[in-house]
Amino acid sequence: MTQGNKEYAMLSPHDDTEELHIQLMKRTPFEILTWVHETFDPGEVTMATGFGAEGVCLIDMLTKINNRIPILYLDTDVLFQETYQLRIKLQDRYGIRFVRIASSLSLDRQAVQYGDRLWERDPDLCCTLRKTDPLKEALRPFDAWITGIRRDQSSARKNAKVIERDGRYGLLKVNPLLGWSREEVWSYIREHRLPYNPLYDKGYSSIGCIHCTTPVSAGEDERAGRWRGFQKTECGLHNRTLPSR
Repeated sequence: MTQGNKEYAMLSPHDDTEELHIQLMKRTPFEILTWVHETFDPGEVTMATGFGAEGVCLIDMLTKINNRIPILYLDTDVLFQETYQLRIKLQDRYGIRFVRIASSLSLDRQAVQYGDRLWERDPDLCCTLRKTDPLKEALRPFDAWITGIRRDQSSARKNAKVIERDGRYGLLKVNPLLGWSREEVWSYIREHRLPYNPLYDKGYSSIGCIHCTTPVSAGEDERAGRWRGFQKTECGLHNRTLPSR
């Protein structure tokens, strides 16, 4: 790991994560990403995105600091066409190529092994097969990963830290937008005229797979439109405890 400049030398990833969290909470998302850039060597850190509003903000910030940090995205093979189109727009705008991560199990093979339309019967298993397991393998070479989660998105995320040890994937997890509100995210998008998924203009507030995402109504949590009919608002990527298998 690099020594970093004087401004960031006091903050080391070897420090207690609670103290790091306290110190980094005082910084802006851009400053947190700058700390990541100054702290980790090339190849030690990555970012993962689903091309949501938060991800678009982080992509804009990160590419201004270091456009060589790999940015991963999980392709479940059932994302909205609007999501794929946004990926292309972002690649053209920033001159980068996102790293596609996907399950080795095709949808056809999944249907043969687990039954057709698994997401309607066992969405946890479907998310494990198509998201959490592929990401775990993709993160194996890295020491840290950057995400776009915010505390006020759901009750499952309210206790997250700016930096924490991710027991699921065995590396440090950095959440630069943790303290931002939804309004701050969209203010940044408008100020910098960033492209975003047009589904947000149709009532969607959290966008995942076609079959498991619906618009939300006024007063609902941002993630209420995910996996309706199930006691589930997280795919598992950001769960703070490991699931039983």
